[in-house]
This record gives sequence, structure tokens and C-alpha cells, in this order.
Amino acid sequence: MPTPVRPGGLDVRPVEPDQWGVVAWLWQAFRHDLAPVLGSFPLPDGRYKHDKLTPFPAPDRAGYLLWAPHPETGEDAPVGLALVTGLHEVRRNLASMFVVAAARSAGTGHRFALDVLARHQGPWTVAFQHDNPRAGAFWRRVADAAFGPDGWTEEQRPVPHRPDLPPDHWIESRQ
Repeated sequence: MPTPVRPGGLDVRPVEPDQWGVVAWLWQAFRHDLAPVLGSFPLPDGRYKHDKLTPFPAPDRAGYLLWAPHPETGEDAPVGLALVTGLHEVRRNLASMFVVAAARSAGTGHRFALDVLARHQGPWTVAFQHDNPRAGAFWRRVADAAFGPDGWTEEQRPVPHRPDLPPDHWIESRQ
């Protein structure tokens, strides 16, 4: 198999039908990473809640994996995931995005987010938790780069069925 071109050092690929198990494993790392923000524990089987993966794959949804050479073997290893919903709607939604901690350097997450956003035309929505200020700063930088400094808005919306939580932040592109 030929080595894929990696513009900017990134190798972003759509999730293949046999790779959703890889997404499920990365999802566990993602939810563990968010546990302090969400105050979440694993379920009795030791896994974090994963019901948001159930609707994938589907015609109106897309998944992407970010690959990088493993530092010990050189083989491609999955280091990030992105899940997109609303492909058949007026507005796309970057439903989830995660990059493993060891790969979060030199703007990897920023470039990954921009790559995914550029794959689907139309207006976008990205949400993040109020109690995650690093995510807020990250997504505002991404929005500026993807949509222009005046090309997006941000608002707070209540978390459905969770009046005990502060509202989530929603970034929406103007176009």
C-alpha cells in the first residue's frame, strides 16, 4: 500500500467499515479525558458511556481517524477521532473530536479540526462544555481560522435533561 500524503504532517482518513472498533477504543480515551470536566465515572462494565457512537455509521454522519507513525514501531497508529452529524441537514455538526495527549503538539488538533471542517461545505456548529476553558479557547481559535473572525457566533444553551449543569457553549458559523 502506498504511503499516504500527509499535508502538514496529518493523515486524516474517513473511518472504514471495519474501523469502528478503533473508534470505540479511542472513544474510551476521549471520555476518560473529559471525566474531570463532566464528573463522569465508568459504567459497571468498566467502560465510559458510549451511546453517542450507536448511530454511526449512517448516511448523514461521518467519522474520521487521525493517524500518525507509532513512536516505537513506525506503524500507523490512530491518534484522534472526529465525528460529524447533520450531513443531510442545513447545518453540519462537529459532534465530537479528540486527539490523544501524546499527539497534542505543534497544532495537531487545530489542523485536524480544520481538515474535518473543510471536508463538508455549509454552515457548521461546534459545542463544548462550559467548564472546559481550554476547549473554549481552542474552538474559538479554530472558528477564527475556519470561518474568519467575524464569521461565527457563540451562545450558551442549557444541557438537555441536566438542569444541574452549566449551559454548553455553541459556536455556529454564519455561512
